[in-house]
Formats: sequence, structure tokens, C-alpha cells
Amino acid sequence: MNRLRKSIKNNRGEGYIDVVVLVLCAMIVIALAVKVFPAYIAKQKVDTFATELVREAEIVGRIGSETARREQLLVEKTGIAPEVSWSRTGRIQLNEEISVVVIYRMDIGLFGEFGSFPVTIRGEAIGKSEVYWK
Repeated sequence: MNRLRKSIKNNRGEGYIDVVVLVLCAMIVIALAVKVFPAYIAKQKVDTFATELVREAEIVGRIGSETARREQLLVEKTGIAPEVSWSRTGRIQLNEEISVVVIYRMDIGLFGEFGSFPVTIRGEAIGKSEVYWK
């Protein structure tokens, strides 16, 4: 019984266990960061996507083939294919407001399908037409 008490009070191997636990926790934090940071990058891409689409609509003064071409170019450039919805279509008179909502869905999680969950990333942009239609 006395020997058992001595072995319980002994602290010689405690440092090794602390290091192992610390390294394990650090690896879990790094794995989480590697999986979550792409969502922040995707948010930046979605916001840029929306801003550039609205700017194109402001310059041409309508929602049509020009904005569709710009959308296709942005899909190729950014590598994401989000859902795009406009507040209106067709010609937009000078100083009339237009807006676009860009929605992109992606999965984030630690280990493949285990612990994975979908995240909806939304970007909005608003602008005014710069073209006067007669």
C-alpha cells in the first residue's frame, strides 16, 4: 500500500504527458483552421463577384447579355459557380437602383463527411445605372 502511494505522488513522467496533450490540441486547432479558412476566402470571392457584376450593370445600364458574359467570366476566374439573382432585368434608366444577391453553398468540416456541415455564403451589392435611355 505504501508503494502505491509513492507511485501516485511521483511526478517524473508528468511532463511527457503534458507535451503529448499540448501537441494533440495544437494539431486539432490547425486541422480546424485548415477546414474553416477556405470559407473566409469563399466569402471574399462572393463579395467580389457581386461587386463586379453590379459594376458591369451600372456601366452598360441593363441586365442582359453583357452581365451574363461577365458572370461567366467571373465563374471561370474565381472558380466558384454561385446562384445570382437580380432585383430587376432589362434596361435600367439613369440613376435607378439595381441590386444583386450572390449565394454560394459549401461544406466545411474536419474529417470528410464526419462532422461536415453546409454553410451558405451570401454577398450583396447595390449600384445605380450610369446610362440614360431615350
